[in-house]
Amino acid sequence: MEQTQTPQTWRELLSIYIDDPQMRQGIADALGVNPITLTRWIKQQSIPRPQYLRRLLTVLTPHDRLLFMSLVDKEVEGFSTLLQDDMLPSEPLVIPPEVYKRVLHTCATIPKRLRFSSLCDLILSQALKQLDPYRLGMSIIVTCCMPPSYDNKVRTLREIIGKGTAPWGDQLEQQAVLLGVESLAGYAVTSSHLVANQKLEGEQGLSFGYRARWEESAAAAPIMLMGRIAGSLLVSSTQPEYFTPMHCALIESYAELVALAFDPVEEDFYELERIQLSAVPPAEEQRPYLSGFRQRVVEIMIQALRDDHPMIAPQAELIVWQQVEAELLHLPPPSEVTGLLRVSRPETKRRSLK
Repeated sequence: MEQTQTPQTWRELLSIYIDDPQMRQGIADALGVNPITLTRWIKQQSIPRPQYLRRLLTVLTPHDRLLFMSLVDKEVEGFSTLLQDDMLPSEPLVIPPEVYKRVLHTCATIPKRLRFSSLCDLILSQALKQLDPYRLGMSIIVTCCMPPSYDNKVRTLREIIGKGTAPWGDQLEQQAVLLGVESLAGYAVTSSHLVANQKLEGEQGLSFGYRARWEESAAAAPIMLMGRIAGSLLVSSTQPEYFTPMHCALIESYAELVALAFDPVEEDFYELERIQLSAVPPAEEQRPYLSGFRQRVVEIMIQALRDDHPMIAPQAELIVWQQVEAELLHLPPPSEVTGLLRVSRPETKRRSLK
């Protein structure tokens, strides 16, 4: 919602929204109140109950949600903290049974080539609804172990698929980077357990992880099956100190569910001793290496066709990722033959992020 100047109170902000009669009726319906009640709130003729202030967050634009919270905090001390506390149910958060049913049904019926993307889309969408019910801003990213192209060790993780609520986009396909031992996702993998950093601001903290754009707190859980690891589930929030023990337990449950999207037969999972993550440059330093990603993929596919070894796009993409990894870590470049041997599968189940 655009305005010429920043509102000084939450009532001024709300008045901008309900200036349009149709929008006023829509907000009233969403809150379950009479449109006249909204006008009374603005004119300070009545005071809304806390639950109505919280519900208002769901009808504001992402930018205005944060502004609304700060303005209400001036009037209702600790509103942001109370909001987070209110999100905690009296009983532990659990994944609804119907979600498990849908995941199992998808596993049984979806074609293999669509398995990974379909399951992740289903699981991450549900996770966002539970972990960020007020849409304060959250991203959930699945990372996977990069198939070794040097000394048979996993050196990095690759962001492979993700979803988010504003300020992140719904799909995070074009923002993929490699992650290393210095990242929260990397530490979750190497330690084989969930880890959280409740305050990412500042670099002098003792906790693992670093602050990316919009991140204030984050948690990551390893994706495991039979003691082996495929990657991690990384969850980031715009709110500091967001991840309570209940949230963390739920993230672990979703990480276990995401494991079903990976294929244990095709070496998606690695023994812990094969995982020796290296330090990776920050995302902004990786961008120049990734700027020509698509062109490199095309060139590899053309060359493979000339060599009478045609390949599909995901196979070529993985080869380019291995090349980028080698460039970032200053490792010997993987040969084309090595790359082909490692990715020449009849079908691929993953949707690449690039």
